[in-house]
Amino acid sequence: MSKRSERKNEKAALEAAAAADTAADDSSTGDAESNDELVVRGRAGSPAVNESDGADAAPDAKSAPENRAADGPFDADEANPARPYVDLGGIKILPREGLQLRLEVEEGTQRVVAVGLDFAGSTLQVQAFAAPRSTGLWHDIRGQIKEQISAQGGSLVERDGVFGPELVAEVPAAGLDGKPVARLARFVGVDGPRWFLRGVIAGDAMSSEDSQAAVEELFRSVVVVRGQSPMPPRDLIPLSIPKTTAGPAATTAI
Repeated sequence: MSKRSERKNEKAALEAAAAADTAADDSSTGDAESNDELVVRGRAGSPAVNESDGADAAPDAKSAPENRAADGPFDADEANPARPYVDLGGIKILPREGLQLRLEVEEGTQRVVAVGLDFAGSTLQVQAFAAPRSTGLWHDIRGQIKEQISAQGGSLVERDGVFGPELVAEVPAAGLDGKPVARLARFVGVDGPRWFLRGVIAGDAMSSEDSQAAVEELFRSVVVVRGQSPMPPRDLIPLSIPKTTAGPAATTAI
């Protein structure tokens, strides 16, 4: 398969996940929400799919790795100020060899709504949202995504991953020839201090342990800049275009 075809497959997977996620948001608050993650395999020595304890968590409980503040994803106050981050406003990305950055815009408003990261033969899309100080969003949003994927004819399981509860799904999408196909999707989320971070993964990380580990480390390195301004929960934390990027649709090596 050509690189162009692979990229189209990854884009289709992301768009299918986005459709399910957007529908979940519309059914609850109507606030800006979008894509999530894609992966269907566990670590070596662990089952590919496990039942998740997250199903029993309170809907407003925070969901994050115990070591999040030390290992990421990071709050702006926790990040190493000496590192040469690419500043995208509400999100900062740590450059590394082979990493390509894309900014995704909303049709009509031309607002930047997501950051796309191409790395290790995979695509990671991230978004950050405002959240309450003492409660989280991921448990509630995860339940909405499950309902919407099921309504679209998709199938999924819930498991515990390196970031906590996550969803592993087969999402209906259109293939390169226009015929219906199923795309694998892994939805993950982390509740931080007054913010919530999500990602969507596609590509080699779906089948390669090395790529999966590389993309998970990339997600851990993301810094969320919530700011002090009041924001309703689930509002997208504003993103901006870095000076090194030609425009919202540009792809830039960082």
